Amino acid sequence: MPPPMITAFAHSPDGGQGMARDMRVRWAFEEVGQPYRARPVSFAAMKAPAHRTLHPFGQIPTCEDGDLTLFESGAIVLHIASRHAGLLPVEANARARAIGWMFAALSTVEPPILDCEAARYLEKDEPWFAPRLRAAEDRVRGRLGDLSLRLGRADWLDGGFSAGDLMMADVLRRLGGPGLLDEYPNLSAYVARAEARPAFRRAFAAQRAFFDAHSGRPG
Repeated sequence: MPPPMITAFAHSPDGGQGMARDMRVRWAFEEVGQPYRARPVSFAAMKAPAHRTLHPFGQIPTCEDGDLTLFESGAIVLHIASRHAGLLPVEANARARAIGWMFAALSTVEPPILDCEAARYLEKDEPWFAPRLRAAEDRVRGRLGDLSLRLGRADWLDGGFSAGDLMMADVLRRLGGPGLLDEYPNLSAYVARAEARPAFRRAFAAQRAFFDAHSGRPG
């Protein structure tokens, strides 16, 4: 059986910085030591009927693994972590907690970060931009403050590195560069530890090479 096939932007708007959601799927495959393939999808093709049979909302990533087709990055990472050792603890309660952190990353921490991004990129010329951005940033600070308190001085969220950390660190990477994340040194260090993992580095290199190959830019 061929390796799973994932889809990724043919021309990623992030400029190869690994912010598109195929990055977390690539990272998961690298953490569990499983090969995968990647297929580029243009913005037009994402909205076409053929791709919508894989992802009903016309987005990326998708994952075709044998006779199973999945969409939503969290579901794909959970599938990978459930089928292969390395991202979920064996002990039942620890496993459940790791999955809980995956949901927290996607449902509690990521939405205000995305809202803040939307305000910066889509509303910067509006007269209400300044108070809108302040409110959005304050919501992000609220989540980061709670997360920082919970992490404390630990390396990872619940014992060893897990799919929960992979998902949380990837969400926090969206705050990259000087800014909100720097207000919480333990969270900045947490993201840096995650990005230093060999599996992350391999995944980042793979997505960057993919971007270069399909953007017309030199590698």
